[in-house]
Formats: sequence, C-alpha cells, structure tokens
Amino acid sequence: MPGRVHLTRDGAIATVVIDHQERLNALSTPMWHELGGHFRDLSADDGVRCIVLRGAGDKAFAAGADIAAFETERYDVASAKQYAKGIHGTLAAIDHCPQPVIALIKGACIGGGLELVSRCDMRICGQSSRFGIPVNRLGLVVAYEEMRALVDIAGPAAALEIVLEGRVFDAAEASAKGLVNRVVPDADVEKETYATAERIAAAAPLVNRWHKKFVKRLLDPRPLSEAELEDNYACFGTEDFQIGYRAFLAKAKPQFKGR
Repeated sequence: MPGRVHLTRDGAIATVVIDHQERLNALSTPMWHELGGHFRDLSADDGVRCIVLRGAGDKAFAAGADIAAFETERYDVASAKQYAKGIHGTLAAIDHCPQPVIALIKGACIGGGLELVSRCDMRICGQSSRFGIPVNRLGLVVAYEEMRALVDIAGPAAALEIVLEGRVFDAAEASAKGLVNRVVPDADVEKETYATAERIAAAAPLVNRWHKKFVKRLLDPRPLSEAELEDNYACFGTEDFQIGYRAFLAKAKPQFKGR
C-alpha cells in the first residue's frame, strides 16, 4: 500500500505521522509533499502550540527516501533537481514553522529521517533507536539544504563523521553527538514526548515562538538590527504577560491566551 502522512489533533498539540510501515516509513515523493503541506497548514493555525513529528509503529521514525523510486524519479541531474524541490520545500516548512516541533523517535532514523529530525526543535528517542546517513554507499550527496541543520545541531566535525563514514550508530552515540535531547527506555518514548509537548503547550505560546525565533536568528552571524532588538520587549505588551505574572503572584496556574 502507498504511504501516507497523517495529521491528528489533541487540544493544542498536533501530531504528524509518517506512515509507510512496510518500508520502514520511507518517504515517497507524494509523502514529502504531503508532509510539507501539513506543516504549512499548522504554521498558520494559532490554536496549535506544539507539534509532534513521528513515524508509525515501533520499527522506524523514517528510513529516508524510498530508494525503489529512484529509477523513475531520481535517475539523472534534471530529475534529481525536480525531486529535490519537494524535499527542500518540506524541510523549509518544518524549519520555518513558528510552533515548537518535537521529534518522537522509535527505531531507525536513517538518511532523510535524520535530516527531518534535525529540523525539529527537540528530539526524544528510545534506547534502541539507530541513526545514520549512509548515502555515500549509493553514490549520493547530502545537499546543502539537507546538511545545514545537521551541522547546526551536531557541529561540522560530527556532521562530517556521519556522512564520511556512513555508519549506522546507536542512541547513546547520537546523544553524545548532540543529535538528540533525551534518550529514554523504548517503552517510555511516547509518554516522555507527550509530557514534554504538554509542558510546552501549557507555557505562553507567543514566548515559545519568540524563543524559537531568537535561537535560529543567533545562528546567523549578522549583527542584530534595531528592529530585531525591539522583539526583546514585545512580550511586555501582551495579554499573556499580564496573565503570567499575576498568576505567579497569586500562586495559580496561568491560562495563556496567545495574545
């Protein structure tokens, strides 16, 4: 059966599921486009405060691109350029998503799967999860747009090690490389991920968006503009600030409104 990308909602938390279990959740071209479409839609939904990205089942987050489709979709320079539009558009949609995105990782997170989770803001995996980008065995490169986030989170030395050796390595090594935020027992991955999502969703959503924006901007070496520096103080003009500090003084749980 062809793979699909499903979207579900539970209150302010959205879950995007890569579902192609018979091929370890490898993404076909339509799946790449579907995934990007979901993230563009979620980005415009102010009712969503956190997004969980995961693979269906327990065997894989995603095994990257569907190699079986290369003969018809990615067989020369021209076709590879066309194919890349879908991949890079989806990676950009995740990267530009204003809400925090958590990758829930079970099993294999290989190739394009690792590129996807590198675009997420947090990554939580099980102890038996496996990682790697062994594309040099296929005669392929990891393109600039696919490599950038990996370099940002793991650094150039680790990124080069990953692509030059092409090894598949375990969760402990992924954690040591900075690829994941948290490694938990396999049985606890969902519980830990959604507990994290609940904590994020309960916080002031505008503040979470600003913090995500600030961290990404600080990766850019250009000096901050005066207009950007004004963002430091915008939170004081929000209703959520009034709700937050007054709830703190009253020793009550704040109910943020996102405005």
